[in-house]
Amino acid sequence: MGKKIVIDPVTRIEGHLKIEVEVKDGKVIDAHSTGALFRGFEIILKDRDPRDASQITQRICGVCPTSHASASVRTLDSAFKVKPPKNGRVLRNIILGSDYAWDHVLHFYHLAALDYVKGPGTEPFVPRYDGDYRLDEKTNQVAVNQYLEALKIKALGHELTAMWGGKGPIVQGMVVGGATAIPTREEISGYKERAGKVIDFIANTYLPTVYLIGGAYKDLFNVGTGCKNFLSYGVFPLDDKENAFLLKRGVYTNGKDYPLDVKKIKEFVSHSWYDDRTTGKNPAEGETIPLPGKKGAYSYIKAARYKGIPHEVGPLARMWITNPVLSKQANRFLGIDEAKDVRMRDIGEKAFSIMGRHVARAEECYLVAKALGQWLDELIPGESGVIMKPVPKSGQGFGLSEAPRGSVGHWIKINNSKIAQYQVIAPTTWNASPRDDKGQRGPIEEALIGTPVPDPENPFNVVRVIRSFDP
Repeated sequence: MGKKIVIDPVTRIEGHLKIEVEVKDGKVIDAHSTGALFRGFEIILKDRDPRDASQITQRICGVCPTSHASASVRTLDSAFKVKPPKNGRVLRNIILGSDYAWDHVLHFYHLAALDYVKGPGTEPFVPRYDGDYRLDEKTNQVAVNQYLEALKIKALGHELTAMWGGKGPIVQGMVVGGATAIPTREEISGYKERAGKVIDFIANTYLPTVYLIGGAYKDLFNVGTGCKNFLSYGVFPLDDKENAFLLKRGVYTNGKDYPLDVKKIKEFVSHSWYDDRTTGKNPAEGETIPLPGKKGAYSYIKAARYKGIPHEVGPLARMWITNPVLSKQANRFLGIDEAKDVRMRDIGEKAFSIMGRHVARAEECYLVAKALGQWLDELIPGESGVIMKPVPKSGQGFGLSEAPRGSVGHWIKINNSKIAQYQVIAPTTWNASPRDDKGQRGPIEEALIGTPVPDPENPFNVVRVIRSFDP
């Protein structure tokens, strides 16, 4: 038996998460991830107008409501049997892409960077664990100043999201059949002006700072490995038939790439506070029946699995599966000639780590920010972006999208023009899941195994692993 450390709640994340680890000989030997809040949106949605779903489900998450809107309207598209016109597809990309830009900046500077950058001894920089701050005083102060600068970028990002989303962060402009805004030339010009400031910050401040911190904490490219299986639903369709995505759809399991088969997704509840009769179901047939206090359970998060195996979702998963060319910052960091293309997989297994996740997130942010400019050029000023369709008497469907923190999927059944069944698998259902019916740990639990904990009173590496997933 080792020493138990309980962190409850984990701070500087979105939501209510408890982590319990067992430490022996200075390393984590076991871990349990507990989602402490029952949300029950699947129950709330029953018997409502299906069109309510895209508004109500945005309240699932305080940081990524736009991503739930994206998954929900795609679910409704599927059930209503409608495809958005070109302007609708492009507007949805821009609204969600704007959300990515500010969300990744928020995660790094305001949630995760304070694990590496020592702020002043006042709120919101304290309380904190004592320990491992390695930046020299001058560099550290530059990074602290960026904390405040990043708040301004976050505000700009909200403005960009709201321009065609109607408001932000909870948007109204994404609806079944497309997006409601009719862009004007003046609006497109105004968006470009604001977006330019955000893109400049990502390229010339955020990316370099991530690599600078990565250079100071190179050992953390070997900590937080996890299950090394990845899943991506694909996001930002590049054509109206959705044959291609900016960030690809796919699965990487046990070292091999596979196409995604949605039918192979199942949720298990043997260690979750839900009725065991609901375990092992694909969400198309899933049920949400809470059972608080169930023996052997320790979380309100279900255990989402693909082919019965834990898979990590999020920027690292998307970038690994897509394997795009990285910025020249990556060349400099890796010491590779800048004339050569460096792709995500060129980093190798060091990408499966605390620092690898931060690098993947920053590079993805830059990739999406650059794409925003291309999508603006695709918009047709004055043209509608939505096809209106009545609510069907019956139907079913699902919608897959990607939140900044990982894969998000919604499933619906409609009877008598009302929601008969609705199921959601949020990103943290994948990453922060408890053990499944086979006893397999979830991705965060697995990533914590082997994490160095030199001082149990200051388990800074434990929270570094957790926050690298952005739960």
